Amino acid sequence: MKITADTNLLLRATLDDDPHQSHLAAKVLETAELVAVPIPALCEFVWVLRSGYKTPAEQIRASIDLLIQSPNVAFNRPAVEAGLALLKAGGDIADGIVAYEGVWLGAEEFVSFDVKAVTLLQSQGIRTRLLA
Repeated sequence: MKITADTNLLLRATLDDDPHQSHLAAKVLETAELVAVPIPALCEFVWVLRSGYKTPAEQIRASIDLLIQSPNVAFNRPAVEAGLALLKAGGDIADGIVAYEGVWLGAEEFVSFDVKAVTLLQSQGIRTRLLA
């Protein structure tokens, strides 16, 4: 079977916090021929781990690395790598993905009110503009 993984499926498999659901999540992720992980599900996954569970960024990166190294997982690799690079630099994975996809769509500049995102993206060589 080929599936799309919802955020809650990824969370249950990662957190192992509900014996029944965690077991079912792990089983379906392991046995699926293909697990499609959409960008919004990945961003929600990170947000829940950071905000709700106060999981350190390094542990989140390790969880994502484990997921995307699975041979049956399909995802937008360049977008995820851009997001992980920003997460590693201390930022938000979503900002890295947004900046990447903007360029992919033809944009020349990332524009935001978010000082931290603009600063981190600039340090990675991405053209940005901070609105104040």
